Amino acid sequence: MNKLRITALDLVHCPVTAKTTWSFIQLTRADGVSGWGEASWVREPGALDPCHANARRDLLGRPWGSLDAYIARDTRGVPQAAIASALEQALWDIRGKDRADYAASLMGGGYRTRIPLYANINRSINERNEAGFARAGLKARAAGFSRIKIAPFDGLTPDTLHTPPGRQRLHQGLARVAATRAAIGPDAALYVDCHWRFDRLGASAVLKELAALGVSWFECPLAETPENIPALKLLRGEANSLGMRLAGLEELTHPQAFRPWLAAGAYDVVMPDVKYARGIAGVTAVAALAAYYGAGCAPHNPSGPVAHAASLVACAISADIEQLEHQFDETPAFWRLMDADFPRPAGGASITPTHAGLGTALRW
Repeated sequence: MNKLRITALDLVHCPVTAKTTWSFIQLTRADGVSGWGEASWVREPGALDPCHANARRDLLGRPWGSLDAYIARDTRGVPQAAIASALEQALWDIRGKDRADYAASLMGGGYRTRIPLYANINRSINERNEAGFARAGLKARAAGFSRIKIAPFDGLTPDTLHTPPGRQRLHQGLARVAATRAAIGPDAALYVDCHWRFDRLGASAVLKELAALGVSWFECPLAETPENIPALKLLRGEANSLGMRLAGLEELTHPQAFRPWLAAGAYDVVMPDVKYARGIAGVTAVAALAAYYGAGCAPHNPSGPVAHAASLVACAISADIEQLEHQFDETPAFWRLMDADFPRPAGGASITPTHAGLGTALRW
């Protein structure tokens, strides 16, 4: 098999909404077998193009066995890591197809067949008012989800937080949280993603407001820079005292990059992304590292269908992953791009697929 050569490495951008573009890699071997990976970087999809061009230059015509070493190389920045991670996912897809088996079986032994999910409803909410948040929450509950995440603090930044406009945005965000809580009921878990919009004092103050609304998960409150590790550790203690967990680290690009944060006790839950943290093997390595330090792992997964399929493989083979994020109801393109029989979430969980590789082809 290693004598075969790499004959194609294509990057496809797929705009699916006004604010979202998914980006997929198709990797093809000389025998015609191909696999898919996802490299979506919604902030700037075009930043993936030069990294993809470099990968094509370095890999086309090369022996198939050279891929592992290429993926393991150091990367600089998220776009370069996203291309490497997508290649890693595509490798799992192809190796599973070689064995005519689901990719999780490549590790030998058994694997989990039911993966707990939580619904990220944020990107489905186009009307960014209280009613829009409430409607989305009700829809997720009707679909069987009992754990729901929103990102309510639109437009807030650490620089504007303590200004009159910033305080207005903060109050608007808290109103959205309250509306979501009222819609989903008291028994559902409510998670809040802050997207690094707070400073230390602002995050500490808003914790109390969120605790009063029954929020149990506080995600990415502060900029994730090394100098903020001590502040995050203190904030974690405050959150825990209010019955809340602190979660973060969705953009780190190598499993070992998580170690300083875990060793310091900065987070209760870390969130490696299969698109950035060296693919499936990277996510499972982070989960094992988190377990060593007594932290949880819940992979970041608000993206497209290939990332979802690859993340399910990682969750299937790692007993250290507690649950998986699922982007809920942003666009019907999510399921239209997958095989019709790929498992849909039910009861707040997904079973694993039965087809070979990642379990689905990408349908156009």
